[in-house]
Amino acid sequence: MEASAKLSSVRLSPRKTRLVVDLVRGKGIQTALNTLKFSPQPSAKLISKLLSSAVANAEQKGVSDVDNLYVKTIFVDGGAVLKRFTPRAMGRASKIRKPTSHITVVLAEKK
Repeated sequence: MEASAKLSSVRLSPRKTRLVVDLVRGKGIQTALNTLKFSPQPSAKLISKLLSSAVANAEQKGVSDVDNLYVKTIFVDGGAVLKRFTPRAMGRASKIRKPTSHITVVLAEKK
């Protein structure tokens, strides 16, 4: 049985978030949460919350043993980019891109 959770339009760069997501792909749920707990990146806290949400979804679906769950798939897609401008010298302007991410996680039971 599979359980999933999604986090949309979070103000994190997809490129930086993928580095953290790659740390937990394919691992058991407890190992993944411990890895994220001691990871210094800001996205690690949000991903650990998302994993906890997916575990809660699995419990609601009626998974027999939560300790047998592992991260089957987890991926980050780019979301909308907020575009801003900042003033520069001699009347010019520079672009500021504020990217967003969509994070999806799917948990499955080990057989």
